[in-house]
Amino acid sequence: MTTTENSNSERDPVRGRQRSRSSDNIVIQPNRNQLADTAASMILAASIISIAQRGVFTIALAGGSTPGPVYERLTTLAEIDWPRWHIFWSDERCVPPTHADSNYRMARESLLDQLPRAPGAVSRLPGELPPQEAAHVYEEAIRESVAAPDSNIPRFDLVLLGMGDDGHTASLFPGSPALNNTKDLVVADFVSKLTANRLSFTYPLINAARHVLILVSGSSKAGALSSALNGPYRPLELPVQGVQPVDGQLRWLVDAGAAQNLNQ
Repeated sequence: MTTTENSNSERDPVRGRQRSRSSDNIVIQPNRNQLADTAASMILAASIISIAQRGVFTIALAGGSTPGPVYERLTTLAEIDWPRWHIFWSDERCVPPTHADSNYRMARESLLDQLPRAPGAVSRLPGELPPQEAAHVYEEAIRESVAAPDSNIPRFDLVLLGMGDDGHTASLFPGSPALNNTKDLVVADFVSKLTANRLSFTYPLINAARHVLILVSGSSKAGALSSALNGPYRPLELPVQGVQPVDGQLRWLVDAGAAQNLNQ
């Protein structure tokens, strides 16, 4: 495990408050397979603690290519109490659940369809609905199902995220209007570089989580990861930098390819 420490504190243009960069927790694994093994173990540990303390484990899954092997590893862990899991997604394409690009479809095929017991609840983002309606419906579902013990923002036990080679996370892309949205928990946003709508958690919902785990794999992301962790704070250009849990733990789990430009 490698931990970087930086005492800098900078004004956060996204959330309008001081943002501390002390104790960014970075775990580096030699390759993607070991990253998947470690991620599955971390998720298992978080679920055991959450179930022991609150009787349920609420998790938001990530899309993209990196989490697939993690989901496959989870299906092999006999210790997981699946009936106490409530599964959500942190972002989705605006497509039906059977579409090749659907984050739900990927998780269903690699995780849900392989489980020995059904999860307690599965709440997918309804990408087949009109985008604004889908975001509203999902936010309401989250508010009804995920407790908000200390504020009006529901608090997930774990939010799983990835990072793109442009520094985006969930479907929060550079320059997106969603980066400045502090009112809504789930938004529909048109991503100009993709010429498509996306559905995504916003920073307030992500940063209310007890744990946030960011998975980064591959040398193509080395530049963005180095900039995000070691460079100046520019969340409007590197949205992953805006992930800063208010009262929770942030952990980066990266493989050697992604970590090659970091100061070890």
